This record gives sequence, C-alpha cells and structure tokens, in this order.
Amino acid sequence: MPFPFFGDDKSTIARLLSTLPQEGRVEWIGLRPARRQPLLSVPEAEAETDRHLVGDHARPKAGGKRQITLIQHEHLGAVAGFLGMPEPVAPERLRRNLVISGLNLLALKNRQVRIGPEVILEITGECHPCSRMEEELGHGGYNAMRGHGGLTARIVQGGQFAVGDAVRVVQSEQKPAAPPITG
Repeated sequence: MPFPFFGDDKSTIARLLSTLPQEGRVEWIGLRPARRQPLLSVPEAEAETDRHLVGDHARPKAGGKRQITLIQHEHLGAVAGFLGMPEPVAPERLRRNLVISGLNLLALKNRQVRIGPEVILEITGECHPCSRMEEELGHGGYNAMRGHGGLTARIVQGGQFAVGDAVRVVQSEQKPAAPPITG
C-alpha cells in the first residue's frame, strides 16, 4: 500500500529519480592519442558537438552513444579495494575520458549534464569493463571493475571545459513540482 502523502508508487519513484540537486566536479581529463597507448592527463579539453574530444583517437559516429566516457571518482578507491591495493587506482589506467566527483553518475543515465559553461552531455549508458582491465589491473581487474566501469555519453553541445569545472544536471521542462512533503 502506498504512503498516503506520496501518492501512487509510480509518481513517487518518478519524483525521486528527478531529484538530483547536487553539483559534481571534473577531477581529471584524459585523452587517448592512439589505440593501446597510455592516456594523457590534460588540464582542459575541447568537446566537438556530436563527435568526440579533440585529440582523442576515438572517432565515434555522429549520433553515437559512446562519444565520451566518464567514471565516478569515488569508484577509483572501491576498485583498488577489491584488488587489495592501498591507494585508489590512477584514472589513466581505466581508460575513461573524464573522472567526475560528487554526483552518482548512474543516477544520471538518460539525462543531460552541463560541464562548465558550455558543454552538454547526454548520458547514454553504462561503460562496461573489457578484458583489457585484466591486463591493466592484474588478475581480478575485470571483476573489480564490474559495476564501477562508468558511463558513456553523447556530446549534445561542444565547447571548452577544464579540470575543476562544475558538473550540473540540466533540468528538463517539467510539470509544476508537487507540493513539499510535510509530516
């Protein structure tokens, strides 16, 4: 039976899913200059609308869902913990373009985020680990990354962004908010 002050279960879940007031932060940016080459840590980057990061070897199709990859900063320590490492895993080892802190990235699936003043990404799906994680992290690396591989995104609006830039959820046009819950 639903709680009387919440309404039906579906509207409660919809309201909970739309509540993301936090702001995140870009902690790290990495570019892959060539296939199987080490990632380069850079202080800033340029995202091309519906393409890729300038300087990254990946050339996804226009309209593709994997134009840029993101990983949760808080997961770097979790992955290291699963592997018995004393320090968080260095981001370049995980082969993702952006490391974001302060936001639960999985909660952003199918939503848009603004990075800095210009860039808008649409979070399109999970970025599952590949067998390369065994090579990079050692025995158990693939399984340590399961559930912590990050997300993929499409670049809706390109532009410049930098380490330290804010990451905010783009609020979609919604119906007027329900009255606050009191109790």
